[in-house]
Amino acid sequence: MSNNREAASSRRLPARTLAAVGLGLTLFAGVSMAGDKDGAMEMSNRSIIGATCMGCHGFEGKGSGNIPRLAGLSKGVIAGKMLDYKSDGLEGTVMNRIAKGYSDEEIQAVSEFFATQ
Repeated sequence: MSNNREAASSRRLPARTLAAVGLGLTLFAGVSMAGDKDGAMEMSNRSIIGATCMGCHGFEGKGSGNIPRLAGLSKGVIAGKMLDYKSDGLEGTVMNRIAKGYSDEEIQAVSEFFATQ
């Protein structure tokens, strides 16, 4: 190995250290964005979960092509559909798999988020 490679290799951080630093920065960013008064943290969690849906359901859940609008639907309607997808009571292309990845509390949070859009 050349001297330059040996020097570069000795300066690298172990993978565990990099992972720990990345996790710490992620958590710090989440906490700093969340705030700590008037339910700001709760709202941040809802909006983070809601943001994952926007890839398909469009900006702020306003619908995109054949994918339905979520914005403005009642919390009960959104949560009911998500729970139906989760239990395979409704058939979907990917929604059954997606819904199974959410806890019932997360489904309530995302339903609140889109009901207020």
